Amino acid sequence: MITTSFQTSCSAAELQKAIVEQFAPRFAPGAQLLYLGDTAKKDLFVDGVTLQRLGIFINDHDKLPDVVLYDAERNWLFLVEAVTSHGPVSPKRVLELEEMLAACPVGTVYVSAFPDFREFQRHIKHISWETEVWVGEVPDHMIHFDGDRFLGPRT
Repeated sequence: MITTSFQTSCSAAELQKAIVEQFAPRFAPGAQLLYLGDTAKKDLFVDGVTLQRLGIFINDHDKLPDVVLYDAERNWLFLVEAVTSHGPVSPKRVLELEEMLAACPVGTVYVSAFPDFREFQRHIKHISWETEVWVGEVPDHMIHFDGDRFLGPRT
């Protein structure tokens, strides 16, 4: 069932808001927002203390995903790319993030978030295997790309 509460063809800021307000409560309940930014404004919100405690040291040149959530109960870090103008979590992006997070002992969950299926279809061939996809127009569901587990850290 497609929800009408989500506006398709939304801006990056609207999709980020949906990630925090719709994705997080459904798939990362109780998770703490550690980072919210995009290519234009890289530091809309940064919890630098918790990021450093988790071994994540960022500077102006680092490329964190648009939204970073920490689920302390499961010890998972959700790395969410809001796909509106730039691409999803691609194999190249996974390697970049794994290198950047080498000192972080927390399990990482990679998520490409799309406002609607039209945008998802435009990027589907670039999505990395063993990652998750969330589509805002159907917020109760996720798509898992391969692997033997659903919604968990990559191994």
